[in-house]
Amino acid sequence: MSEMLFQQVQYNLEALVNFIELGQIGLPNIQRPFVWKNTKVRDLFDSMYRGYPVGYLLLWQNGFSDDIRTIGTDHKQTAPRLLIVDGQQRLTSLYAVVKGVPVLRENYSTETIAIAFSPLLERFEVADAAIRRDKFYIPNISVLWSPDTDLFDLVDDYLENLSSNREVSAEERKHIRKVIQRLSNLLTYPLTALELSPKIDDEQVAEVFVRINSKGTALVEADFILTLMSVFWDDGRAELETFCRTARTPTVGEASPFNHFIHPDPDQLLRVNVGVGFKRARLKFVYSILRGKDLETGQFSAERRDAQFKILKQAQTRTLNLQYWHDFFKAIVQAGYKGGRLFTSQNNLLFTYVMYLIGRTEYGVGERTLRQAIAKWFFMCSLTGRYTRSPESDFEFDLARLREIKDGDAFITMLHQICDTTLTGDFWTLTLPNELATSSPRSPSLFAYYASLILLDAKALFSPQRVVDLMDPSVHARRNAIERHHLFPLGYLKTLGITDIRETNQIANYAITEWNDNVDISDQPPAVYLPQLIEQVDVKELDRMTYWHALPDGWENMKYSDFLTQRRERMARVMADAYKRLSGPSEEERRGQEVSLVDLIGDGETSRVEFKATLRVNLHTGQKDPRMELAILKTVAGFLNTQGGTLLIGVGDHGNPVGIEADGFANEDKMNLHLIHLLRDRIGTAKLMYVHPRFEDHEDERVLAVDCWPAKSPVFVKDGNTEHFYIRTGTSTSELTSSQTHDFITQHFDS
Repeated sequence: MSEMLFQQVQYNLEALVNFIELGQIGLPNIQRPFVWKNTKVRDLFDSMYRGYPVGYLLLWQNGFSDDIRTIGTDHKQTAPRLLIVDGQQRLTSLYAVVKGVPVLRENYSTETIAIAFSPLLERFEVADAAIRRDKFYIPNISVLWSPDTDLFDLVDDYLENLSSNREVSAEERKHIRKVIQRLSNLLTYPLTALELSPKIDDEQVAEVFVRINSKGTALVEADFILTLMSVFWDDGRAELETFCRTARTPTVGEASPFNHFIHPDPDQLLRVNVGVGFKRARLKFVYSILRGKDLETGQFSAERRDAQFKILKQAQTRTLNLQYWHDFFKAIVQAGYKGGRLFTSQNNLLFTYVMYLIGRTEYGVGERTLRQAIAKWFFMCSLTGRYTRSPESDFEFDLARLREIKDGDAFITMLHQICDTTLTGDFWTLTLPNELATSSPRSPSLFAYYASLILLDAKALFSPQRVVDLMDPSVHARRNAIERHHLFPLGYLKTLGITDIRETNQIANYAITEWNDNVDISDQPPAVYLPQLIEQVDVKELDRMTYWHALPDGWENMKYSDFLTQRRERMARVMADAYKRLSGPSEEERRGQEVSLVDLIGDGETSRVEFKATLRVNLHTGQKDPRMELAILKTVAGFLNTQGGTLLIGVGDHGNPVGIEADGFANEDKMNLHLIHLLRDRIGTAKLMYVHPRFEDHEDERVLAVDCWPAKSPVFVKDGNTEHFYIRTGTSTSELTSSQTHDFITQHFDS
């Protein structure tokens, strides 16, 4: 016979309540959200009063050391002897009513549970205004167990109140005294507990819980970790819950976590803590190390436990930092997501927040650069549902990549590379159109399309209103200002014999309109209603509106199935264009947004900035050196093949200006012409459109700044009879092998 995992122990209600009050039983739910309805608490006391059994309690004998903080207390004393695994709601109910203490509701409001009792009727009720006025009831049975209550006085007061309303017979008086005494004696009610051995681990505890719990509600690692926090760092758990509570309520003139994206729960922010502090997504191992367990020897250590909790505390400080919290949401807005209703998975948001915190607090990435990269990352995660299928495993894999990252540039490069290798040319042309072939109203690809319209500053179909304004999460009207409209109306499709909702409600059959337009369109065929709506639109905007809403030429006269196919492809192109904007400004925008040399040089060399002292002269020999020109070509090609950047010629390795005189050109025009010829001969004339040289003054020296925009096709550097392929990695330029070049081109370029 296997060793028993538990022992059966008998308690009475008074003993359990006293143990809870003394901290010998860990009952975190007195300070945690209480989910039972008051009617269920009423029924619990009714069952006990009538002598019915109320089920087992499942407790876990505490194997921790003695030098820990008791749950819910601020002073050092003996650790909880028992932790509650099953029965928390029952014990919370019993403790709250017997002691008359308030509970915390799911909306984080406090409430004192008042259970009324009629001695004459022997009936329990949830106290309301009518019950409190009814002299047949004791309004709150908690008074029976108050240390300030004399039971005889309570009975006399009850009888006196009752007598003022009606005559009470001697027999009724005797019955009332007997019943109130019986209710008071509930403190002796027997409760059976199954106490699990301290030798078993959390997986066995969870298995026992599922096997004996009729609801089959599974315990998860977050439950265990939050319980550990209650034991070893209750202030930290309370801090988490306070943050979550205040995130649900707007404030005026006061900083708070409130936002329009997520109302987090403690277990969600716990995941962020764990990701930031331990670079882990799976909570299973984190629970073990927080207990002080050596994963190799299996031994527990108080010192190891304290060290791990220190890491958790430091991570939580970053997670709950209001500045970081709200700056992060600016990145989400930059990705085109205006509010939480465009999310299909909160894991995508939470795990992206982990990446943001790591980039900002560990790698020191500048806010502007970080925000752009995080916006791009979140768009990719949301579009692909990156963390919706196996979120812990997938994020664990992403976190593992950080082990090789040494600085902020490498961190940003990693994010961009993962994004671009995920959203390849085939994704936009093949995968995404197929994913759009759905009628799901909460498809990630549909929400990404909405975000794309926001990024492109699009207007609703045939409307002067911008999509971003119509999707403002802070505006709530009786009727939604924005609606999805069937381009091929349901009534019209019915005349074509198309009635299956999976066909009529295809994503590609919807467009964003204002609701009043939706009403006007009704069930007319598109060939009928379209000319009427076109008249409302400025001709100059019609082309852009057709592009934004992915409408094929002549779509109103198309066969429905052909229309869906072509529109899906166009929607995918719109999303691809929006995604490219997240990689940086368009070429036209870049032309008007040149960054000053002071800013470029002040930030030092990065993945997008490199310094070169000369174009063609070796400063050590004072002679022209082809290797100098090759170094220039490598850098330019690396920028063109990745995210673009600026090469500064006439600037030393440490940012010190040395000027362009050392190259010995007669004038700046000659130097510029030499560079253009060099690029044309070694990189190709077609690539010159992505390279834009300019001369600037910097600290009394002239500097040649070469702005490079991301090329639309691969760029190779000729060196004799061979061609080389370079990319930008961090602050350096790297050459790829033939196989690496093939993989990179396949993943990075559209064609």
